[in-house]
Amino acid sequence: MRQSNMLIPTLREVPKEADIPSHQLLLKAGYIRKLASGVYNFLPLGKRVLRKLETIIREEMDRTGAQEIQMPSLQPAELWESSGRWETMGLELMRLNDRHERRFALGATHEEVVTSLIGDEINSYKKLPLTVYQIQNKFRDEKRPRFGLLRGREFLMKDAYSFHETYESLDEAYDQLFTAYKRIFERCGLNFRAVIADSGAMGGKDTHEFMVLSDIGEDTIAYSDESDYAANVEMAPVHQTYESSNDEAMPLEKVETPNAKTMQEVADYLDHTLQEGMKAIMFKVDDRFVMVVTRGDHEVNDVKVKNLLDANIVELATEQETIDAVGAGFGSLGPIGVPDDVEVIADHAVKALVNATCGANDNGYHYRNVNPERDFSATQYADVRFIEEGDPSPDGHGTIQFAKGIEVGHVFKLGSIYADKLGASFLNQEGRAQHYIMGCYGIGVSRTLAAVVEQFHDEQGMLWPDSLVPFDVHIVNLNMKKDEQVTVAESVYDTLQHQGFDVLYDDRPERAGVKFNDSDLIGITHRVTVGKRAGEGYVEYKNRQTGEQQDVHVDDLPAFLSSTTHA
Repeated sequence: MRQSNMLIPTLREVPKEADIPSHQLLLKAGYIRKLASGVYNFLPLGKRVLRKLETIIREEMDRTGAQEIQMPSLQPAELWESSGRWETMGLELMRLNDRHERRFALGATHEEVVTSLIGDEINSYKKLPLTVYQIQNKFRDEKRPRFGLLRGREFLMKDAYSFHETYESLDEAYDQLFTAYKRIFERCGLNFRAVIADSGAMGGKDTHEFMVLSDIGEDTIAYSDESDYAANVEMAPVHQTYESSNDEAMPLEKVETPNAKTMQEVADYLDHTLQEGMKAIMFKVDDRFVMVVTRGDHEVNDVKVKNLLDANIVELATEQETIDAVGAGFGSLGPIGVPDDVEVIADHAVKALVNATCGANDNGYHYRNVNPERDFSATQYADVRFIEEGDPSPDGHGTIQFAKGIEVGHVFKLGSIYADKLGASFLNQEGRAQHYIMGCYGIGVSRTLAAVVEQFHDEQGMLWPDSLVPFDVHIVNLNMKKDEQVTVAESVYDTLQHQGFDVLYDDRPERAGVKFNDSDLIGITHRVTVGKRAGEGYVEYKNRQTGEQQDVHVDDLPAFLSSTTHA
């Protein structure tokens, strides 16, 4: 491809809205252009990388026996209402009405559609197991799109769905797709971890996220410093034994704490450590109020609360709702004297506290010398806090450390949750109707592209791995006005194309500095510069990744590049 004919609108300045490397570089190098907040055009270079990434995904998915299909983005509201997700997906689900006022959603995911499809078409166990997948744009109305391709309103996704008669069959498919995902991300050259995760709005049990390690990642990975244990921090269980002190239990005392609302303010005012306090948070859990109590230095994990209570929706109660429920606002909440219609759940660490402090459910007052069981009874004690660095690893090996990660893939064991709700069934081996058992497997394709750039770049531009680089070779002709350089560059261009190389040829009438800057920015690994030694039959080779440079005779160039690009 001649660069003079190709749409590569490079920029010299970093766009103001771009604040992470992948967003900056993809815009600067002319791979993408913003249309609206969270919505991007993919220009020729970006499309080439996407196509290579899609090829890797298709090869590994096809290798598992999965079959590619294409499902509509426009989905009837009735399907989502049948599954119950028309409401639970909340504002992220993009909804619209057609001219006849029929309600639709733009596909955020396709569990409902694929369950309906397979339920209509497959009626016998003899056609199972079956796995189908697609690569398609998805839509989610993000409240605050940011980070370019990492969090957008429209994005490219690969979603796969498996259908089974037995859970043993689902386990086999899950392991197979899990391995396929590892191969996909390995072929992309990524440094990633497969971590235990929460299924969220997808439903189901047993799920893993594939996290690309990156300081700009929005997810925190909890991992062991002595084993391969890794989990999303939301899902990492706390396996720690708490010992009560031998201090004598003191009489309960209500004290005034003016202007002290945060745990630290209360601790400073009453002269104790955070560990000696109790933190109470009020949640709305589906249709009821639940007070969750942790030790003062711990943070409530709402995902654990949701899973513990098998709830659909868990959200913080407003201050007015809290006042209406227990008679006090934020900063003065505690588990003593809570009305019977408010459930109290306490973390395991709370049970070991002796002579602690907590809010008195009276604005501006706290209790001192609070002792669980004597002064209040929790509905249950459970693991409801976030794991922390230095905690014992849940697998019993080493201690927990944290790292940031970008989620690029997610695999779920859905079970029969969608088939049950949509009535999708088949005849099993006994001739009885049975609902499908399902798995779901997603990869954020455009998000993966951005994650690759986060790991593969320098100050000059991108450093694409060979599996995803938009062109095999970048030919740069330094002076289009010199006949001998043009003759050599054209010859090299034709020869390499005939040898099967995918070549970008910079034939623009630009200064050498502009061409070199653009070449580094675009990030093609192998650059061939046609310059002053063209008349002698020599070109300069440079490896963008290693910085290696050497002169190579044009007659030797195809063999040299073959050995270099396939090394």
